[in-house]
Amino acid sequence: MKDLAKKVADIDFTMLSTRSDDGEIGARPMSNNGDVEYDGDSWFFTWETSRMVADIQRDPRVGLSLQGKAGILGKPPLFISIEAIAELVRDKALFEKHWNADLERWFEQGIETPGIVLIKAHAQRIKYWDGEDEGEVKG
Repeated sequence: MKDLAKKVADIDFTMLSTRSDDGEIGARPMSNNGDVEYDGDSWFFTWETSRMVADIQRDPRVGLSLQGKAGILGKPPLFISIEAIAELVRDKALFEKHWNADLERWFEQGIETPGIVLIKAHAQRIKYWDGEDEGEVKG
């Protein structure tokens, strides 16, 4: 996990996938917001009224997909697939802990912005591939 955490530090955007009420899979890009001290938990801010939040309330199983930068000398990039259980967090102390000034682009009043929620995605299984190596880590 320690080696994988170092590699995740260079990847900002994640595709977060949920299951909608009709069983379809919905995916959207989410930023780690510089919160890259990865320990198996990923944290994302969003709007309480988003479809993603409704999906998580109905089924907390989510998927995260990450892709690193291309390697040197034509080496493929790192690919990571994470199966996680999502939790909706409304604790302002945790908002503060995971807040980044770049978030004010979307949430103008900072952690006091009405209607924001924090998603905690706790990894259950992580698979990774980098063209030469692959593996799995269970949470």
